[in-house]
Amino acid sequence: MQVSISVRHGQLAESTQEKLKGKAEKLSRYFDRLMAIEIIVDLQNEQEPAVEILVSAEHKHDFVASDKSGNLISATDAVVQKIEHQLRKYKEKVQQKHRHPMPREDMTPHQGEVLSESESQEDVYDDIDD
Repeated sequence: MQVSISVRHGQLAESTQEKLKGKAEKLSRYFDRLMAIEIIVDLQNEQEPAVEILVSAEHKHDFVASDKSGNLISATDAVVQKIEHQLRKYKEKVQQKHRHPMPREDMTPHQGEVLSESESQEDVYDDIDD
């Protein structure tokens, strides 16, 4: 997973960048198919820095969150928490699709499949239960 940090209107110390990368890398615990994380820090207003995180996952799924706060670390924590929520919600949605079996009335012979004269529609459904 690739993590990149870009800073607008200023510079960040190397130690601060490492802290931000560490917080961003923890997102992989919530969804293991992350491809890239981009952290954008805007220091135009030094009293209230803005942090935006863009997360790219497999199959062109992107997650975005931003926040402003009194200091850089608390803004980063808030943004990471927002992304965590988005990732959990997406993962639950994906898992939910696979949990529900197809309703019984939708289970018909495949298209083009012809029942023999001795088989009826009820016989096919009885075989499914066995």
